[in-house]
Amino acid sequence: MRAKDLAADLAAKKPAVNKVRRRRGNGGSRVRRGKNGATTVESINFGPLATWVGFNLRMAQEATFQAFSRLSQEIGESPGRFATLTLIARNPGISQTELSQAAGRDKSSLTPVVEDLVRRGLVERKRLNHDRRAYCLNVTRDGKKTLATMMTCARRHERNLDKIIGLRDRARFIEILKKLAAGME
Repeated sequence: MRAKDLAADLAAKKPAVNKVRRRRGNGGSRVRRGKNGATTVESINFGPLATWVGFNLRMAQEATFQAFSRLSQEIGESPGRFATLTLIARNPGISQTELSQAAGRDKSSLTPVVEDLVRRGLVERKRLNHDRRAYCLNVTRDGKKTLATMMTCARRHERNLDKIIGLRDRARFIEILKKLAAGME
């Protein structure tokens, strides 16, 4: 009997404390082997995490990021580069400080991403005349081509998310996410 089938069979016989389905692993179950080699399936008890927004938000973010990663691998790109390229393309001449604020990342974690994009010829970085410590960023011709390919991948990912969220609830869901992001600053 497969682990998922066994878990469903056990769940039917004994109600689980918290029915939280996880997309990774064994769907909220763990498989253990006994001393005799027999397999048993136990439900994971998430305790208060099952109903906490922060935990569920993190699990959803991780699942969606992994799904986008799988799609991005098909084109040989990293999903973390997509938002950075998009923000630079939509805001020509943006500084790295402005970019880090817009992306919600600190400059120290964004700098290696920008350096990689510059090294690969997707972004050009120029010092600002009025502030020699600051740079302005622009997407190159190759960067625009890469971004177009990534955009196709991202749109496919968004369609997959729409199937889960539903087109009717999409605007409200995004509104709530933005409210969370703004309220936590």
